[in-house]
Amino acid sequence: MTTSNTTEPRPFDRSTVDVAPAPRPRLVHIGLGAFHRAHQLWYTQHSEDDAAHPQWGYASFSGRSADLAHALESQDGLYTLVERGPDSDEYEVISALVEARPAENVSRLWELLAARSTAVLTITVTEAAYNLGEGLAFDPAQSPVAADLEALTAAFVDGAFDLAAVGVPATMAGKVVVGLAERRRQDAGGLAVVSCDNLSANDVAAHNAVQGLAAAVDPSLGAWVEDNVSFVATSIDRITPRSEDSVLEDVARETGYADRVPVVTEPFRSWVLQGEFPAGRPDWEKAGAEFVDDIEPFERRKLWLLNGSHSLMAYAGQLRGHATVADAIGDPVCRAWVDEFWDEASQHLTTPGLDVPGYREALLDRFSNPRIAHHLAQIAMDGSTKLQMRAVPVLKAERAAGRPGTAAARAIAAWIAYLDGRTEVSDARSELVLQANQITGQDRLLALLGLLDAELTHDRDVVAQLGGLIDELR
Repeated sequence: MTTSNTTEPRPFDRSTVDVAPAPRPRLVHIGLGAFHRAHQLWYTQHSEDDAAHPQWGYASFSGRSADLAHALESQDGLYTLVERGPDSDEYEVISALVEARPAENVSRLWELLAARSTAVLTITVTEAAYNLGEGLAFDPAQSPVAADLEALTAAFVDGAFDLAAVGVPATMAGKVVVGLAERRRQDAGGLAVVSCDNLSANDVAAHNAVQGLAAAVDPSLGAWVEDNVSFVATSIDRITPRSEDSVLEDVARETGYADRVPVVTEPFRSWVLQGEFPAGRPDWEKAGAEFVDDIEPFERRKLWLLNGSHSLMAYAGQLRGHATVADAIGDPVCRAWVDEFWDEASQHLTTPGLDVPGYREALLDRFSNPRIAHHLAQIAMDGSTKLQMRAVPVLKAERAAGRPGTAAARAIAAWIAYLDGRTEVSDARSELVLQANQITGQDRLLALLGLLDAELTHDRDVVAQLGGLIDELR
């Protein structure tokens, strides 16, 4: 939709915008944010056989803040998706969101998860929110998990939860477990849980977080989840930076509507899935999604080539004075470091069909788009978790192959150098990161490296390598 308009923008809701009637909610999402609105909702809207009579609607629940849910609720779930290319923008109204709810509205979440008409639960809550231990294992000792386990166990009576006694669980898994218990109680059948977080083996992570908590509360509930709920693996990709305030003016000028919460994203999009959907699903493949038998190579390609280079630029780029991905990739030094990292990662991406050279070329085009302000400070968040999946595996694979893995080590070194002198950090494990960061000398390096991979702290060559790279980056 592109219509230049200079008059006062009109209200933006289903009474003023020409969109299809709202379908009933058959999909539920936890983690309502910009990426969900640029990705799963776009794919769902574009998967319909009859766009005038859509069959699949989303009910989506916010994360930390309820403000977005309230703003979308005032617009009947409508928002404008702005695809920002290198030269121009395309505007599209997304209408597949039929309910926008704050996270605290767990009663509605549980009602939807228990409904037989609900077929799929998708999740975007960031890696850290799964609250898992080493090796993605369920960890009842993690403080939010322990709190949920105590509360849910106390509220579980005669095979079901006393919903009034549950309150609002602290974790995503806690909320989902209660909803699945209600689904079992109402004999509504199975459904699919689809993690769309940037997490290697995200199906395993979702399974272990949800089924692990269910089994800890009650073994029979855990067995029901194991038998009836599928956990689908995904690899997702669409750069979706924070929208600048000026986007509201752009949307009002070009569309004629006063959209309070538009989303800016790049034209590129990708969604690869592996798994079963016992209660059905939209035909996402009609919108370009790929369903594969083995997703692991696609996960590694995305985590290492896209996300790994993002993390490298997030820290090294900021150390060199850059603010955005486009700025960093335009710096010949950062560009060379990215190429070196890609060369190392590509040594371990040999599965037929991955087209690594084409993927790298597409990434350079995407990174260089000057009209996508993807801020390095945003990418730098949660480094202690992200680098475990984005840089450490490449470094260890290179060293196992008899090569030094310098480029992967540089990503880790850049994080350590970036943290130098910081007393605040945006990280799900911020307390541990800051404790390690306050240590002096070589022990600081070892403490921070230990948060990423304890085994590497015993490799003297790696420790010396990191020390040298940190000095260079400073």
